[in-house]
Amino acid sequence: MKKTLAQVRGYDRSVQLLLANQFTINLGFYMLMPYLAQHLSGTLGLAGWVVGLVLGVRNFSQQGMFLIGGTLADRFGYKPLIVAGCLLRTAGFATLGLVDSVAALLAASAATGFAGALFNPAVRAYLAADAGERRVEAFALFNVFYQAGILLGPLVGMLLTGIDFRLTCLVSAAVFGLLSIVQIRALPTRRGRRTAATGVIGQWRTVLANRAFLLFAGAMTGAYVLSFQVYLALPLEVRRIGGAGESGTVAVALLFAASGLVTILGQTRITDWCRRHLTPGQALVRGLLFMGSAFVPLVAVSALPVPTEGSAGRWLLAAVPPLLAALLLAVGTMIAYPFEMDTVVRLADDRLVATHYGLYNTVCGIGITLGNLLTGASLDAARAAGVPALPWLALLALGLGSAAALHGLHRTGRLARPQPVGG
Repeated sequence: MKKTLAQVRGYDRSVQLLLANQFTINLGFYMLMPYLAQHLSGTLGLAGWVVGLVLGVRNFSQQGMFLIGGTLADRFGYKPLIVAGCLLRTAGFATLGLVDSVAALLAASAATGFAGALFNPAVRAYLAADAGERRVEAFALFNVFYQAGILLGPLVGMLLTGIDFRLTCLVSAAVFGLLSIVQIRALPTRRGRRTAATGVIGQWRTVLANRAFLLFAGAMTGAYVLSFQVYLALPLEVRRIGGAGESGTVAVALLFAASGLVTILGQTRITDWCRRHLTPGQALVRGLLFMGSAFVPLVAVSALPVPTEGSAGRWLLAAVPPLLAALLLAVGTMIAYPFEMDTVVRLADDRLVATHYGLYNTVCGIGITLGNLLTGASLDAARAAGVPALPWLALLALGLGSAAALHGLHRTGRLARPQPVGG
């Protein structure tokens, strides 16, 4: 951690503030969101489909609006969109804790999602601009602060929700409110480089004409589907074998804790090694290979008989293979992520960077949605057919396929040189 903090001190104040901002954003978000479904179904007594609708509206309003947020950031500057997103999330989170009507909850949920669409592309584009030639290292540090917020947020939220979920909402809103004030006062104004394209349609046409970027976004979608399985397939596998009791809850908690801790402790070291020994394209390919290989332990143990309920062997079978998978996914993400974010900037030729990030997030968000639907279907099919290895083999194949696609882009030079995006 000393080396990580020393690297942070080596950047301008704007970069340091953006890193602290991302930690705070995730702290405020994850202290609330893991407990929202229980509040809606338990405290408010809403039907399951209504709970799903409220949560789905948040996800859709964020994933579907990333392109809008990125476009606005390139037109009006990064700082106004970051501040606007934080202010909107302040209002949204406070509203979630104060209302009980479905219409108001849907509006608040949509606001919190759109807030993320406003500040996410702007933050990444701002970081890329101010880090300059040290973008890869800066994005490695960004991932450390990102994961630290994810790790700490649910713990704080658990303590607050134990008192009252409304308190959690108000504290989270206060975090975003304070963050908004700090950014208004301390974050310098920053604008990205523009192109000759005029108007929103011109910006979008420019980005959509960047074929190498679109191919890269499609290839990287597999990485996001794989990494999301820490929240979907791996916890379901733990519950399938270990049950829904306390031991299963402990095993699921280990997945998240181990994934976050290994990133915090290992990200900068892994990135330093990759920068010395690999090209960006090679790092991306190796990262996807690691992520695909994460499901090999689950394939290997799928043929083993499940031990009797309550035995130590059953708990180990429920906990260890998913834990190994989570660790390998974390390592693969650590290898790929800094170079992935840097590649988006290079393929954008350092112009309309926020718009590129916005479209990139939208493409990957669509991929996550489709990938989760297919993963869920394969989990159901595997249980019905008595073939427990099926979903893990599919995810392994996805990782290998994405790595092959990235290797093809790297081999043909499409990841190594900026693409002209002039309008």
